[in-house]
Amino acid sequence: MWSSERFDLDAYLARLGYEGDRAPTLDTLRELQRAHVLALGWDTLDSFLYREVRLDIESVQDKMVRRRRGGYCYEHVALFAAALESLGFRFTAVSGRVQLGAGLDTPRPATHAMLLVEVEGTKVLDDVGFGASPLEPVELTDGALSEAGPWPYLLRRQAITHGAPGWAVYERAQDAPDGWTVRQVFTENPQYPIDYTLGNHFVATHERSPFVRRPFVQRLRTDRYDSLDSLVWTTRRPGHADVRQTVRADETPELLAEVFGIRTAPQEAELLVKRLTELAGSAPAEEN
Repeated sequence: MWSSERFDLDAYLARLGYEGDRAPTLDTLRELQRAHVLALGWDTLDSFLYREVRLDIESVQDKMVRRRRGGYCYEHVALFAAALESLGFRFTAVSGRVQLGAGLDTPRPATHAMLLVEVEGTKVLDDVGFGASPLEPVELTDGALSEAGPWPYLLRRQAITHGAPGWAVYERAQDAPDGWTVRQVFTENPQYPIDYTLGNHFVATHERSPFVRRPFVQRLRTDRYDSLDSLVWTTRRPGHADVRQTVRADETPELLAEVFGIRTAPQEAELLVKRLTELAGSAPAEEN
């Protein structure tokens, strides 16, 4: 179903720098998720530059493995699902609603791709496409906690989207009453490649999608998280205040390569600088 017959597993694992066991075990899954999240970049450049993101496995492999570009959740999950299918894992794809602190009485669209993997008698959540993703699978049980990365995540079974039962992923928030805020919610309703194609079309091409209006890039490492929102570069470190700075449009190709590990071809870099310059010029002037 996930095009593993056309997937180059060896090239993918080499891109991750993964040389471990290939048996479909929890240990293998844990190591693969960590390697994937740390090695592969996250970006929405194709939406911003071209209003097109292709999810066929040949295009995703060419972009993220061979050309060392990043991708967003649908691309990450297409790649990871093909790898898991090649290795013999059993899993179900699902869609999440990215709330980012918004109240559950105002549900967001279900446009975030994730996998639920059944392995060694348990079911776990694999969320490799968020950018700031957990570095390990999270067991699908109420109260499960992930502390493998620089920031913890909490999974709760609860009412979501106007009382419907489901799961909520929480992240730390100092201003929240109990120190946690909802990042995304989801149900276990199975999704298929065609469902992701539909969601991807909306997110990658619709004129009101934020990914079409401006570029967004992320990279997570074991001790920091960097993001680029248009021309604003932010670095977060555990226990430290965020460092935020504005960069010039012509600095972005080098910044993408050096900080985010994302390589843009010369022609693409030129187009990116041009579009960012236009975007900066159309932004409303700041008030004095």
